[in-house]
Amino acid sequence: PRPPPSRPDAHKQHYLVTMFARSAVRMARYDVSPHLSKWWKGVRPDDGQVTRHLSPFEQQIVMPWIKTFPKRAYAKFSDSGPYLVATTIIVYGTAALSDAADAAQDKSYRY
Repeated sequence: PRPPPSRPDAHKQHYLVTMFARSAVRMARYDVSPHLSKWWKGVRPDDGQVTRHLSPFEQQIVMPWIKTFPKRAYAKFSDSGPYLVATTIIVYGTAALSDAADAAQDKSYRY
């Protein structure tokens, strides 16, 4: 066989082909995003089969919270309740006194 004719820019074309050859995507799945495929590569499979589990109907996710809610609410209110009540009284009292002083000042300028 005869060698291909040499062109002055033949090495440039070969350089471009080899430059992008490593970054070309081949045989890739497009239904899974790349970061997820990288994530699932690190997950080890289970060593055994799961034979017993809890049914979602047996778990009762909300019931423990409902049963302990009154006790926890009382504990939280008894801890910070006096501060909240005192702050509310001070803020409401300040607003009421300022409104009364403003109304008195408005009436003092009347004839």
